[in-house]
Amino acid sequence: MYASGNVVHGVNQQDKLIDVQGTVSDEMGAIVGASVKVVGSKAGTITDINGVFHLKVPAGARLEISSVGYEPKVIVFRGESNLQVRLQESAVALDDVQVIAYGTTRKVTVTGALSSVNSQELLKSPVASMSNALTGKISGLSSVQTSGQPGADNAQLFIRGVGSLSTSLSQPLILVDGVERSFTQIDPNEVENITVLKDASATAVFGVRGANGVILVTTKRGTKNKPRLNFSSSVGVQLPSRVPEFANSYEWASAFNKAQLHDGVAENMLAFTEDDLEKFRTHSSPLTHPDVNWTDLMIRNAAVQSQHNFNISGGTDRVKYFASLGVFTQEGLFKVFENRNDKGFKYNRYNYRVNLDINVTKTTTAQINLGGYLNNRREPNYNNGSSSSITFLFRDLYSTVPFSGAGLVDGKRIRMNNNQFKVGNLQDGLNIYYGKGYNTTANNTLNFDFTLTQRLDFLTKGLDFHVKAAYNSGVTIVKRREGREPLYEAVTTPEGDVALKLVQTYQKLGFSESDGLSKNWYVEGAFNYKRNFGQHHVSALAMYNQTMKYYPSSTYEDIPRSYVGLVGRATYDYMTKYLVDFSMGYNGSENFAKGHRFGFFPAGSLGWIASEEPFFKPLRSAIDYLKFRVSFGKVGNDITTDSSRFLYLPDTYVISSGSYSFGTTTSTKVPGASEGKLGNPDVTWETATKQNYGVDMKLLGDRLSVNFDYFIEHRRNILISRGVIPVYLAVQLPTVNLGKVNNKGYELSLRWEDKVKDVRYYIGGNLSYAKNKIIFSDEITYPYEWMQRTGKPVGQSFGYVFDGFFTEEEAAKYDQLRGKEGGIADQGSGFIPLAGDVKYKDLNGDLKIDEKDVRDIGYPNYPLYSLGVNMGLSWKGLDFSVTFAGAFQTSRLLSLPYRIPFGEMNNWSLMRYMIDDAWTPEKGDAATAPAISLRSKSHNYLDSDLWLRNASYVRLKNIEIGYSFPKRITRSLRLNTLRVAVSGYNLLTFDNLKVSDPEANPDGRTYPLIKVLNFGLNIGF
Repeated sequence: MYASGNVVHGVNQQDKLIDVQGTVSDEMGAIVGASVKVVGSKAGTITDINGVFHLKVPAGARLEISSVGYEPKVIVFRGESNLQVRLQESAVALDDVQVIAYGTTRKVTVTGALSSVNSQELLKSPVASMSNALTGKISGLSSVQTSGQPGADNAQLFIRGVGSLSTSLSQPLILVDGVERSFTQIDPNEVENITVLKDASATAVFGVRGANGVILVTTKRGTKNKPRLNFSSSVGVQLPSRVPEFANSYEWASAFNKAQLHDGVAENMLAFTEDDLEKFRTHSSPLTHPDVNWTDLMIRNAAVQSQHNFNISGGTDRVKYFASLGVFTQEGLFKVFENRNDKGFKYNRYNYRVNLDINVTKTTTAQINLGGYLNNRREPNYNNGSSSSITFLFRDLYSTVPFSGAGLVDGKRIRMNNNQFKVGNLQDGLNIYYGKGYNTTANNTLNFDFTLTQRLDFLTKGLDFHVKAAYNSGVTIVKRREGREPLYEAVTTPEGDVALKLVQTYQKLGFSESDGLSKNWYVEGAFNYKRNFGQHHVSALAMYNQTMKYYPSSTYEDIPRSYVGLVGRATYDYMTKYLVDFSMGYNGSENFAKGHRFGFFPAGSLGWIASEEPFFKPLRSAIDYLKFRVSFGKVGNDITTDSSRFLYLPDTYVISSGSYSFGTTTSTKVPGASEGKLGNPDVTWETATKQNYGVDMKLLGDRLSVNFDYFIEHRRNILISRGVIPVYLAVQLPTVNLGKVNNKGYELSLRWEDKVKDVRYYIGGNLSYAKNKIIFSDEITYPYEWMQRTGKPVGQSFGYVFDGFFTEEEAAKYDQLRGKEGGIADQGSGFIPLAGDVKYKDLNGDLKIDEKDVRDIGYPNYPLYSLGVNMGLSWKGLDFSVTFAGAFQTSRLLSLPYRIPFGEMNNWSLMRYMIDDAWTPEKGDAATAPAISLRSKSHNYLDSDLWLRNASYVRLKNIEIGYSFPKRITRSLRLNTLRVAVSGYNLLTFDNLKVSDPEANPDGRTYPLIKVLNFGLNIGF
């Protein structure tokens, strides 16, 4: 920690060194990682997690204490045994570093719109996917998580809403350490921070892919220090967030009989006799009249997950290092029954990372990053004879009738005899996966980066050049093991006894395997320049980059997808008060013909720190910091919804093997070809022109921070296929630049930080609003404005407008009232109403209901408003934090088992809400669902606002309470830090949807979203 023999002010350090302990703090508490140096000597150290440092120095030495974001301070050591040093935060935080595209900059000079979250906040979320850890923590970023399936629970992310004509083409670009790659399965212990770039000035350098915003993930690096080891381990309990409630067998059969009576079926023709109902009610014949709650039988109340990480960091003047190993395991919520074939849901992931910084010479540095993960996802097999897609597994579970089988009795799966009741073909709940085996998906992802930087001060001070090469590869192997277990049916013998009939024998597991490959490389070469000329600060970047992606998902999968580009950026500020930034991207895409292939995407921004002006001094007592920002620019996109490539090529054909037959007396199929999408030699870039106006403020002694942004985006030349074509045209028309969407909104962030005695606390919130409007989408002109998609938000739901229920009198007089003024609009050809059936509103006044009465209803599936509230406090070693996340002005349209009682074929489940909400003469129009009926399903259950639900919610996204043991304990254990914590994820949800999780799609096709209660331990050495 000190250099022997150094002399400071004529005092020999070897003779008169004094052990000194000190604490460095600000008005909020201890400062971690502050630098303490002896002026004129190599001796120095940094403060620990409690702001404490230890150093041997002679009396009279001058100590310089500094930390990022604070004014440095120099004190004279006069022999005190304990020093208390207070640093003042710099109003403009000149040295505070902010990650930006292809580099870093001083935070104060940022003029674009961006937001960041650090590793400490990410680690509070006990989730498998990093995308779910961001919810509620970054302004302008909204998310929708529709599934909780282990290994497949990624959320859709939107930066400033949806700007294109589809949600799939509005996903942001993700870069990890400057290279495009997925970040969802990275161990959060590896991540230093995540930055979201939102406006054109921040993303123009990405040109080709910057239209939807960019997420930058920066991984951790070593520092010059002795080795620091850290071990963390947590175990969590997963709970299903919301599983729908279903009618039991007695309720189902009773409702079915009532529906038949309502429809005019004679009592002696009802599907269930009084004896059947009594057996259902009393459970007196569990084999012939079973009553099984399939969700209770097959979904576990809880499942375990765990996360473990070990990392080490440190370094010398020559080499700095960070290395990490992580393991994440997650059990599934579906039960695994004892048989020879089955295994349930499970997910295991193994992360690794080594980041090295090497000073090759005094002017040459190298960075080497090696990271990746291996994961294995296991699922039960699903196969209904026509589909093996696991998405139908959940639909079939939610639609299973409670008396379709007895479940497992004495180790035998017993299904009900389909001839027993007149309700059609039934499959029991176990049919979805019991005995059918399992499939596994193993993935191995490798990421490698190498960067070499050479300072060129011999040419001009502040200039350097670097080259970077990155390689990413992925291998996926899918193995399917499918078989069958014995199946029995319960039958009643002529003597009245119950016997078991074997209808399916054991089938051992078969085997099939498939694989997938991915590979891409990226190179860049860049000159960077950064220099100060007195009060003038300038920086510049000039870069060439190129990407090659192999095995792309498209018709031409054997031809890699490639991009080339030039990047430029120049910044200038005077006295850190007047700020100018200009950036550009010049990119080429394979999708366009020569002359249209390259696009130029410029952006500029201005900033003014008004609080640094002399005239502002009278206001400094209330407003400590005030900055105005404005930006304008253009960014682009070249991807289509169908991932088409080489859009300019004419007369493409798709070769097909064995798809055509010739003649009327043969069934032989022969190879052939079909005409593909026509080419368009004039097609070019889709562009987004963006404006941003922002204000940043700090008030009341820097305790209150306020950030506000207002943005406008015009997306033009959106790549679409023509929507208006003659019906006789038997060809796929080319991609053209026709679509137009406008998007605008605002973001507001507030944060208050303060300290009361020993208690530090903060409370912050962010509110984001983004609303788009389709300006042009090439649709036909409908006779009425409400029928048009143009002028509505992207993804807008359309349907009929509910206009009450038929009363008994209206149903009886329908023939007299139908289609007449003052009567009831004709509800459709062949429709004969019953009391409690749905009436739809006649929007155009033609006294009949048809497609002209369909209009926009509700809001899109993605939220227009996103809310985040973050609170926390710390007292001595105790810390507590809470994150609430909210989404507003978003809707869900109930469908499939969530909408139709008994299903379309009258052999599905019945959700309990359908009974509670159904029309009765007493409820009348106060009911929220039609009378339960087996008739008129094609009428009552059309898409309409009757089935639209408000999906707004406020959710307790994260809560954590932790305790860090004091130094006297950790030292006795020979540890640096020791912390225990309890955290929760999605523990509470406040919403009006109730029958389904507000984020999930209420069609029964997704794995339930989960809550997590987590217990963690962190040890530092």
